[in-house]
Amino acid sequence: MLPNHANQVSLDPAKKDKWGMPVLKIDCAIGENERLMRKDMATDMAEILEQCGPRTYTRTTNPYFPGMGIHEMARPNGTRSKNSVLNSHNQVWDAPNVFVTDGSGMVICRLCEPSLTYMAIDCPRR
Repeated sequence: MLPNHANQVSLDPAKKDKWGMPVLKIDCAIGENERLMRKDMATDMAEILEQCGPRTYTRTTNPYFPGMGIHEMARPNGTRSKNSVLNSHNQVWDAPNVFVTDGSGMVICRLCEPSLTYMAIDCPRR
């Protein structure tokens, strides 16, 4: 997904968890770019399958929604707690003893597979 400032995560002012803490409210939707990319990927895959020679396959028209992808990433870091979840050291503003060490703390990753980067960041130095 392309970055979109309309997509955001905030604390729900009405819903609470079993401890009385606000739960996350996720406002996120795919845009025209993502719809067109999905259509293009399906066309490319159909062409590949035709070249490989499978006898049958089905092109799906199932809807896509955020979270179905495996590497959704966002930019959580900022200059203060009012505009971000994490500081520049990936510490949670409201709990400085909590460090985020997976992809959640990375800025947007375009055209790459981020898993090796996660492992490199989380790997202890020897």
